[in-house]
Amino acid sequence: MTPIVECVPNISEGRDRAKIDRVAREIRKVPGATLLDVDPNGDYNRCVITFAGRPDVCVEAMFRMTVAALSEIDMTFHKGGHPRMGAVDVAPFVPVSDITMAECAELAARFGERVGKELGIPVYLYEAAARKPSRQNLATVRRGEYEGLEEKLRDPEWAPDFGPAKFVPKSGAIITGARFFLVAYNVNLETPDVEVAQDIALHVREMGWPMVDARGEPVLTAKGGKVLHPGPLLSVKGMGVYLEEGKFTQVSMNLTNFRMTPPHTAYEQVKYEATKRDVKTSGTEVVGLIPLEALLLAAEYYIWRDDLPRPKTEREAVQLAHDKLGLSSFNPFVPEKKIIEYAIA
Repeated sequence: MTPIVECVPNISEGRDRAKIDRVAREIRKVPGATLLDVDPNGDYNRCVITFAGRPDVCVEAMFRMTVAALSEIDMTFHKGGHPRMGAVDVAPFVPVSDITMAECAELAARFGERVGKELGIPVYLYEAAARKPSRQNLATVRRGEYEGLEEKLRDPEWAPDFGPAKFVPKSGAIITGARFFLVAYNVNLETPDVEVAQDIALHVREMGWPMVDARGEPVLTAKGGKVLHPGPLLSVKGMGVYLEEGKFTQVSMNLTNFRMTPPHTAYEQVKYEATKRDVKTSGTEVVGLIPLEALLLAAEYYIWRDDLPRPKTEREAVQLAHDKLGLSSFNPFVPEKKIIEYAIA
């Protein structure tokens, strides 16, 4: 078998389609790189780009895309609803077939070293590529975001893995690494109140929500940090977001291990928390691509829960999952474009 890697760079531009297209075009120019999806979001001012190919091809395509993104995006003017540290915020390498996580971590290191040397901007490694335990978690590496990056780079503990420990205002920094297939999954809420959406997100994500005492005051650690009550969904990160485009909110989640918490489990838990707050849900959205397995798991769950007849074909099972999750409630969900196995075929 030929080793196949998926790359899912997130760039800090979700509103100017011409700029986005010029960045994505660089991937198409690399022989053997298959551009699978370009998914911009204006409210986040962020675009998730997905492509796949052989390992060396993916490193080259990621580098060329990065050069284009740094040319097109000026972070000194960037505003958006999603956390970010740079023009190319995160650039993960994901094993798909016949390649290990360790090998993908080496690809990330090769890419990061090249960016640091040739483009002269700070690069951090995260998840499976991290060289320090403190840098495994993306949220930890990104803490402070672009606005806090200049100060962060002054701290020896946060010296970049590659490139200079120097703040480059136009570009910011890049975070790259290797990770399990991440499903970016959002649940739509029929409320414009982002505080409600954020409260629901806190009560479903693994990190949980701040605990309070009998007086309603935050419970603090000996060092003054907030004590968090752990949430119910393992391997899930989440936050509440308002979408100006539709005048509604979402619980925006990253399912970092869809076998631990698949989309249907996340959806049902958000529905449960929303119902407690007298808020209705109106379907869900997959940003980028999703593995076929995740949807087949959803189909199996709803067959069991709702005592439904078993689908005769795989495509019927996908349709069942699509309907139960409401995957086309905001943007159309086209299996040939959104399911990675179908998109690569």
